[in-house]
Amino acid sequence: MALLPGIHGPRDLDALNPDQLRQLAAEVRSFLVENVARTGGHLGPNLGVVELTIALHKVFDSPSDPIIFDTGHQSYVHKMLTGRQDFSLLRSRGGLAGYPQRSESEHDVVESSHASSSLSWADGVSRAFSRTGRRDRHVVAVVGDGALTGGMTWEALNNISDDNDRNLVIVVNDNGRSYAPTIGGMARYLNRVRTNEAYRTLHRGSDTLFRRLGPAARAVYRGVRGGTHGFLSRFTNNEALYSNLDIKYLGPIDGHDFESLIETLELAKSYGAPVIVHAITDKGSGYAPAMSDEADQFHAVGKIDPITGEALGSGGGLQWTDVFAEELVKVGSERKEIIAMTAAMLRPTGLQQFAERFPERVYDVGIAEQHAVASAAGLAFGGLHPVVAIYATFMNRAFDQVMMDVALHKAGVTFVLDRAGVTGPDGPSHHGIWDLAMLQLVPGIRIAAPRDAARLREVFREATSVEDAPTVVRYPKGKVNDDVEAVERLHDGVDVLSRGSSEDVLLVGIGPMVHLALEVAERLKAQGIGATVIDPRWAIPVQPSIVELAREHRLVITIEDGIRVGGVGTRVRQVLREAGVDTAVDELGIPDEFIDHATREQILDDAGLTAAKIAHDVVAQVLGTRIPMARQTPTGSIPTIEQWEKSRP
Repeated sequence: MALLPGIHGPRDLDALNPDQLRQLAAEVRSFLVENVARTGGHLGPNLGVVELTIALHKVFDSPSDPIIFDTGHQSYVHKMLTGRQDFSLLRSRGGLAGYPQRSESEHDVVESSHASSSLSWADGVSRAFSRTGRRDRHVVAVVGDGALTGGMTWEALNNISDDNDRNLVIVVNDNGRSYAPTIGGMARYLNRVRTNEAYRTLHRGSDTLFRRLGPAARAVYRGVRGGTHGFLSRFTNNEALYSNLDIKYLGPIDGHDFESLIETLELAKSYGAPVIVHAITDKGSGYAPAMSDEADQFHAVGKIDPITGEALGSGGGLQWTDVFAEELVKVGSERKEIIAMTAAMLRPTGLQQFAERFPERVYDVGIAEQHAVASAAGLAFGGLHPVVAIYATFMNRAFDQVMMDVALHKAGVTFVLDRAGVTGPDGPSHHGIWDLAMLQLVPGIRIAAPRDAARLREVFREATSVEDAPTVVRYPKGKVNDDVEAVERLHDGVDVLSRGSSEDVLLVGIGPMVHLALEVAERLKAQGIGATVIDPRWAIPVQPSIVELAREHRLVITIEDGIRVGGVGTRVRQVLREAGVDTAVDELGIPDEFIDHATREQILDDAGLTAAKIAHDVVAQVLGTRIPMARQTPTGSIPTIEQWEKSRP
């Protein structure tokens, strides 16, 4: 009889024996493959934590004992065990989020899935429980080994070790990978432990011996388990990793063996002080296509054939990331000083091709964006030109370094921000909607938003030629738009894409939003309203020709896929006022909200960023029935609705 349908909450695990737990694990894996194959999502990480998650929920009492995942893409099994087994709309509007989400369940604690923050959360929650007398509650942080490459993890560990009087269990889910294999000295150290034959032989031998001696010996084994782990870890020199932290270390243990997991977690739970449990797992475990995938073991997949693992569909044509990857190799071939950096995302950000061609010119620093940016400043000082490729949402983490290490020192560093703007199914923590507002605060920075593949290649070359200031090239997730050629390039690099029969409205499209601006212009033309469409290419700083064009038009509309507050539109309005231009400006963009998972189209529609909505509002502004109103016509007055109706083509 199937067990998974009868699991409605963690306490339903209490009655299951080891054989039933193994059956449940098999059912969970089948469920994950079948369902994620239909919707897409993070498959490999969740296949790797099936037994670990079941054991955690059997030993600890969530939500009284909060379980914090770092990162949250490994939480699908957790969702299933806490009453959420409808995966039909996973990562789609109205369905389950791909990360923990408080609105879904009281069992979800931390929603943000920017890595390496879980131990700080766990430190704070456990201190709060201790100070308020809730000594019966435990806090569990499940940390992927990739998250250990982030500096916040070690800042938290330093503070956790300074106050040992609380119930805190840190589970290191060690699979040797973040997206791709984990890099750095920490990764090499853990890999030696993971593959140490002496440890594996001793561990298997001691476990087998005690099992053969019957129930009494098993009881003894449970009692000395911590000591055995301590001996084995010292034998392999693993405890040296945490020797100066004054935190109890248990492991490494097999993260797919229920007996080892439950016994060790029970021991950690009873310790009464912070404990690190080191569990070795296999990403993609139990699913052959994932295990054999060298790139990332099915870290994140689209729709796939559940039997073969083959992707379904064409993938939608040329992707923005592919265009950047090709151009980086070309520019790198021409200029030896070009080097590339990323933060644990070599393939997702398009650096793999460059790494294969120039392996000595690529630096993957792990999940450490702050270090990447400050190190890039040093590389620039040393005569190189770093290209730092990061998802736009993760750029938030390194703002101080952009400001004080790169810009203040006038370092020639190019930041390439993938997944900029609305990304869709990954939800609030992964939308790249803050970069335009955030980065334009940096003195001297130059920010480019290409509208198509040709412009991406063009502005990337321009960006890497700047040696005295930070430059940014941002582009969205997914398929590249068709190339749109300019009818005119102005003296400062601004492209004019379309001119109307009259200078009523100036539409300023930022990056791919240019295509929306062109559609709006066509709708306005049908209403007898003339519109000029421009693409600044370099959104920041605002170019002089935009000021002059605004002076000539009655109304300016800016369209961007970043937040409206402090966005490019706000900057345009400020520059116009400084220049004494009184043309009204309407800044269109994304509201300053945390936006749930949905398709990009659904989110843009919610924000009013559709051609029909924008054109409707512009007509009202031209007629003077909606604020901000267009300036008066040369005749000195705004036409009435009746006059406008008569003048329409």
